[in-house]
Amino acid sequence: MTEPPVSDMRATKAFHPLHAVAPGYCLAQGRLAETLPVVGLTMRRPEGSAAARTRSADSAIAARHGRVAERYADLLGNSRCVVMKACQLMSLASLPPVGSPEQQVIYQSALAGREGDTPSMPAGLVADLVETEFGLPLHEIFIDFDPHPIAAASIGQVHAAQLQDGRDVAVKIQYPGVESAIRADLSNGELLAALLQLGCGMTCVQADVPAIARELSARIGEEIDYRVEAVNQEAFAAAYRGHPLIRIPETVPELCTARVLTMELSEGFCWARARSAPQHLRDRWGEVIYRFAVGSLTRLGMLNADPNSGNYLFHADGGVTFLDFGCVRRYSAKQVLTVQAMMQAIVDSEATQLLRVMTQAGYVDRADPPDAGALLAWLHEAHQPIVARQPYTYSPDFAAALRGSDLARSGRYAEVIRRLTIPADFLSLVRVNLGVAGVLAGLGATGHWAAIHREHCAAARSQGAGPSRRMMRPGTT
Repeated sequence: MTEPPVSDMRATKAFHPLHAVAPGYCLAQGRLAETLPVVGLTMRRPEGSAAARTRSADSAIAARHGRVAERYADLLGNSRCVVMKACQLMSLASLPPVGSPEQQVIYQSALAGREGDTPSMPAGLVADLVETEFGLPLHEIFIDFDPHPIAAASIGQVHAAQLQDGRDVAVKIQYPGVESAIRADLSNGELLAALLQLGCGMTCVQADVPAIARELSARIGEEIDYRVEAVNQEAFAAAYRGHPLIRIPETVPELCTARVLTMELSEGFCWARARSAPQHLRDRWGEVIYRFAVGSLTRLGMLNADPNSGNYLFHADGGVTFLDFGCVRRYSAKQVLTVQAMMQAIVDSEATQLLRVMTQAGYVDRADPPDAGALLAWLHEAHQPIVARQPYTYSPDFAAALRGSDLARSGRYAEVIRRLTIPADFLSLVRVNLGVAGVLAGLGATGHWAAIHREHCAAARSQGAGPSRRMMRPGTT
């Protein structure tokens, strides 16, 4: 099995946003603007439209390109991108709704979007954006620059290029005006609060709505500043540099700004090809992805909170390249220890200890706690990969069960779930757990997940409490 040529991974002639680095990024369009006011998600904004703010912030670009440049603020502003990103961060779009049929229809309509509504930027606009960012003609920055995007990100598109020193790079360029439009929408706190009240009330557990709204606003605000993503990516690259199986593209710091992110161009198998690879390779890839998620939290105190299938490139030696570090959550030593203690209690079937840890962490209503045995039973079902007989194979049935009604508030554990609260810092953990399960289920990966869990927890304890920069030793899988 050989690596595919770069041309196999590019949509250079018939680009479509579905050929995306992150295909989970879909824009909420159409009925969204009509539906949200119906459910009370008012879109009241500060004075001035997103397009007007865009013209002010990018006046030179807008003057040269007119509506071609302004349409991206129109498409991604007006609360559309903010609502969709909030749903992604909360994993709401795929969780089972409860409540009246009328509520379910309204809620699903609010999340419904039409894929492919964001057109790729014309070559002239792309060149103008890059030259404006760096103050140099495009040919002085790059020897070669592919005018056709090779992938679509949530608020931009990616181009292949070659630096003056001969390095092949990927250049992610943000759509013009998007940053101003989204920041203006984020200033409307009522929007996120209303969405959270509707979504949390119809899915799993109780929530601290104001705290979660602040968390979502912070994460979305970071995603629209590519300098934050560059810092995140550099932190992961430094931690895993030289690792035989976990690969993080190196950034090019001098060519990274708030709206342009430049990094090494990585080659590898895309998701569609990976799913049809031999089983032993899919098992290895699954283990690498699992180790990256668990190890990054326990050893680095960080989570790359966007584990969807489009953010990986797969290699014939069993390695995986990890892409897109726009949404990274950092955890304190205390928070990491809490997660480890919870997981250890689940693995050891210590119901009383589990309830104690979750209560101390604020995940449980002290005035009305759930039955400890029922709490453990619920979390056992949600963590089958580490409590079931080993080796365990991730399956689509298990991934669906995690998102299904049986484990949600409308299911068998309703009396447990209604007594739990989601702190804001828990959102990324939920998202990663659901995302990794979906990816590993798509691969049909089999592994000794419980042993990996024990290894990482033991390694973290041996280093002392809290995250460190130590990565798993070279050669382990």
